[in-house]
Amino acid sequence: NFQFSMNFQLLNFKIKILPVLKILAILWIISSLTSLFFVSDFSIAKGNVAIIPIHGVIGVDGSLTGSSVSSDSIIAAIDKADKMGVKAIMFDINSPGGSGVAADEISQKIKSINKTTVAIIRDIGTSAAYWVASSTDYVYASRLSMTGSIGVIGSYLDFSGLLEENNVTYQRYVSGELKDMGSVFKEPSAKERQIFQDIINKMNDFFIQEVAENRGMSTQEVRRLATGQIYLGSDAKTLGLVDELGTKQDALKFIANKYNITATSFEIKEKKSLIDILSGLKRENFINLLPSIQIR
Repeated sequence: NFQFSMNFQLLNFKIKILPVLKILAILWIISSLTSLFFVSDFSIAKGNVAIIPIHGVIGVDGSLTGSSVSSDSIIAAIDKADKMGVKAIMFDINSPGGSGVAADEISQKIKSINKTTVAIIRDIGTSAAYWVASSTDYVYASRLSMTGSIGVIGSYLDFSGLLEENNVTYQRYVSGELKDMGSVFKEPSAKERQIFQDIINKMNDFFIQEVAENRGMSTQEVRRLATGQIYLGSDAKTLGLVDELGTKQDALKFIANKYNITATSFEIKEKKSLIDILSGLKRENFINLLPSIQIR
């Protein structure tokens, strides 16, 4: 009877899983065929001011679902604009932050080009997104925007208590005592907690140093503001974190007055293939389960 029950359960499982596998196979075939016709590219028009949107969480290879953006794509867009001979590049920012590595990559790229750069923080430009904004020559922000939040957060889900409650054990085989540091299946030791905290503190020091250099402020001034607090755009202006309050149109007027030109803007935005979008969806399903340290 036991053997029959096991066989029946296995058959039932196969019956349930087969349609799912078929759907996944069909989606993979469709996305593969579609990618032959729709390749990632940039939509570009003409003008003398290039606008590069930075919308969503910033990552080094952000999922391409519209909820995040990658440093690779932003850097590629900057290169495109630079080669087109525009007068200025404007970064349209609406992002809560993200990867410190991605923010640093974008920041260094912005500072390396010989072009006027302007950031406009509209709804939100905090943490890693503020790091990017501070790297530009001039920062505009809506008076009602959320800016700042200078700081680093490291977090992950800890299932160790749940496993214990359900009499599930974590079998540990490691080559070194810290090899499985950050495992969601065990409670971190005091040493592991300290190591994580030291990493976060060092990343925070880099963040503070970069903002201080970018904004022409002392590290002491920035450290005083680096509590992780979010500031309204109006308060950020008073604190020296942004230069002016205004809109995208105000930022365009600034560029027009600087060069005594009629500013005509166009957007450089990456187009996505279907296979990229599906790949991004798969990554988003699992990424939040993993240990992460982010500037957000």
